[in-house]
Amino acid sequence: MFTLLAEAGGLADTAKEIGRTFGWKAPLFIAQVVNFALVLYVLKRFAFGPIQEILEKRKNRIADGEAKLVEIEQKLADSEQEKATLLEAANEDAKRLVDEAKESAAALAEKKSQEAVAQAQNILAKAEEASKAEAAALKAEIKKEFGRLVVETTTQVTGKTLNATDQKRINKEALSSL
Repeated sequence: MFTLLAEAGGLADTAKEIGRTFGWKAPLFIAQVVNFALVLYVLKRFAFGPIQEILEKRKNRIADGEAKLVEIEQKLADSEQEKATLLEAANEDAKRLVDEAKESAAALAEKKSQEAVAQAQNILAKAEEASKAEAAALKAEIKKEFGRLVVETTTQVTGKTLNATDQKRINKEALSSL
């Protein structure tokens, strides 16, 4: 312990010696410390304080901007997801509409086909009826012509003119033999 005190005493002497060598004076040193404290206070109050305040505001704006960027990215991702969902729904609706249109077209084609078959059958039936009517008319005309020819032939063969009753009787006989 004594050695520490002896060293402390020696240390003080060494400090005095260094102070004399460099021209250290206590009043000037205290004035320098006071000046340094004043300069430090002025700089902190009027330079570093406002600069730090500006830097803090800028830091907060950057943090807000980053937060908004994250929020915008999330909204963008949500809107992309919503767009994909809407596109998928629209594609499904379009596919459903196309399928319905195909089914409707097939049903319409089948209906038109059935109508065409019915019309064709109707036309065939009418043509058959017309053919039968024409055949009946031709038969009647042929019978009439045949009867006239028979009467005319009979008149020429017998040489006598037949009356209306004889003509009817001969026509009936000739037609019944056909």
